[in-house]
Amino acid sequence: MTTTDGLTGVASQVTVLGLGDMGSAIAKVFVNRGYRTTVWNRTASKGAPLVEAGATAAATAAEAVAASPLVVVCLLDNTAVEQVLGSVDAAVAGRVLVNVTSGSPAQARSNERWASERGAEYLDGKIMGDPPYVGTPNIVFPFSGARRAFEAHESTLRVLGSVEYHGEDPGAAAVEFMAQVAVAYELLIGFLHALRLVQAEGVDVAEFAERVAGSLGAYPPLLTSFGQAVKNGEYGPDLGSLDVQAALMDDMISHRESMGVEAVRMREVKDLMDRRIADGHGDQGFSSLFEVITKRR
Repeated sequence: MTTTDGLTGVASQVTVLGLGDMGSAIAKVFVNRGYRTTVWNRTASKGAPLVEAGATAAATAAEAVAASPLVVVCLLDNTAVEQVLGSVDAAVAGRVLVNVTSGSPAQARSNERWASERGAEYLDGKIMGDPPYVGTPNIVFPFSGARRAFEAHESTLRVLGSVEYHGEDPGAAAVEFMAQVAVAYELLIGFLHALRLVQAEGVDVAEFAERVAGSLGAYPPLLTSFGQAVKNGEYGPDLGSLDVQAALMDDMISHRESMGVEAVRMREVKDLMDRRIADGHGDQGFSSLFEVITKRR
């Protein structure tokens, strides 16, 4: 068998377990690229459009796993992953499991142990993007785990989008994913707080958003400098000294409260600043707050 990508034999075979929006998008890309694609979903009817496009639907998850050397798992959460893998058990021997379901680093490492005990190789992957972008460079798949398995199937994984390999620790991709998503959520919830504040003051929120978007180019150098400061443990007065910034935080808190806008985030920052200053580091900058963000017991 030769595919449209020039692949032959087992190298062109792939199984996808889970056909939600993302799993279906992944399977569709494989089908469209000429891979002999086997699919399985707990609700079998979800596989119908893919079968019409050329995929083969397996009656059970175990049959789907047995059909291909490469098995991509894309389910709702790690609980679903554990349930499905429990139903296939010995069928995974000799396979490469690529789990792109959201989950923690600890869960990834646990899944890797499970796979290894049953003679399978394991790659943990995460998805940074939305289903419509699967198959394009606009979606990123960080992977980690068995290097040999990644190198053997890298060309197949790359048909899904932009691929990054973060090393043999199976939890590394989850670390990257959860940290990247955390940055996005922190940024966006802070932005929504700011929109509420400027709206309360009668400012056009759409015009304000455009101005903020235009200022984002200043942040990459700041982020990289923060990374270096934390890595080296050397904190200069970035954004100004904490002694000065703490006074500004008082103004920001009182302003928000006067406008009826939640100030909990600003109070948290002020508390961190006060703690760092109390430790004798008021001459250092914002990056030095890294030293006091460990959760207090």
